[in-house]
Amino acid sequence: MAPQRPYPRLRVAIMCLAGLATACVTGPRPRDVEATLTTETTAIIAGYDLPGMTVAVAGPDGVLTIALGFADRENNRRMSTGTTMLAASIGKTFVAATLLQLSDEGQLSLDDPISKWLGDRDWFDRLPSANDITLRHLLQHRSGLPDHVHLDAFAELLPDRVDGATAEALIGLVLDLQPLFPPGEGWAYTDTGYLLLGLVIERATGRPYEDVIRERFIAPLGLSSTGPSNSTSLPGLARGYVETGSGLGLPSYTTDDAGVMLWNPAIEWTGGGLYANARDLAVWGRAFLSGRILSEAAYREALKGVPVPESDTASSYGLGISIRTESDFGPVYGHHGWIPGYVSSLQYYPAYDTAVAFQINTDIGIINSDQPVLPDMEARLAQILFGSGREE
Repeated sequence: MAPQRPYPRLRVAIMCLAGLATACVTGPRPRDVEATLTTETTAIIAGYDLPGMTVAVAGPDGVLTIALGFADRENNRRMSTGTTMLAASIGKTFVAATLLQLSDEGQLSLDDPISKWLGDRDWFDRLPSANDITLRHLLQHRSGLPDHVHLDAFAELLPDRVDGATAEALIGLVLDLQPLFPPGEGWAYTDTGYLLLGLVIERATGRPYEDVIRERFIAPLGLSSTGPSNSTSLPGLARGYVETGSGLGLPSYTTDDAGVMLWNPAIEWTGGGLYANARDLAVWGRAFLSGRILSEAAYREALKGVPVPESDTASSYGLGISIRTESDFGPVYGHHGWIPGYVSSLQYYPAYDTAVAFQINTDIGIINSDQPVLPDMEARLAQILFGSGREE
């Protein structure tokens, strides 16, 4: 079935227009879509008491971006379509895309044991199940590795000792621990595994990871507001408002009044490791999650999902892709991102060949909620764009 178009003849160009609500549209304007999407986003902001929110839609006919609320309440800085935030674990999709392309090019195999690439590191044999883990295990969170982010030793690094923490130092936090399960026999989300994948990419290419994704994806796709979050000074960054009950001892805000972060986000690296705006996330999501930047064989591999816990909103997890096989709008591929102060969502709807991304500059009442906050927001925006979904 050919992809359905969510709105007729939408022609959109991105322009950064500051204000309480900003939108960028050129060409024939679809009747009420922009206004209705803005109204719904306004209601979401009010309903969840958010400081601000940006939304972008990338479809067959272009990109629509809106921005509402405050990027910085205290300094009266309005959210704009150019405002960036930390994209957090959505960065894992770039790691997966890189490895899928390298596999296509014959530079590595997804079923390589990681010992082939990292076995000469002096710490390697102390890694849980070191000799039984493959790249595919890491990509699908089936390695059995503990997640360093949830260890007490990691919390002790924040916020004062994070600057000197390299990827290998963070991997070091899980050395000599017991595996959660034998590789391939369970599922547990782990940023540690993606740090290992970053080291593999650098070994396979002989280049810094940031240079690899800039050359392969960021520059060719025109993701001009995307880059590595490897500094406390990031362009256009919104102030994030932090859930102080995270246990990490972080301040209530992510930035000072000059927009400089109060802790160094470089600690994420290939566990996430990017700043971006919603426009870039939507464009990237449509390119990657549709398979446009992959061979057909690689795309099939990417969508081979494995089961996740019933508590997860996804049906399965592929290679850096969260997969819902059924929704009111057909299958949905995507990823969420969370880092203290910022929450992002990226969802691709194959039936409409459309990606929807949004970013919020707070995690208060979102991450620790006992309600499905992000799925609710995603469904409300999809309803505006696609109506009641596919006809039976």
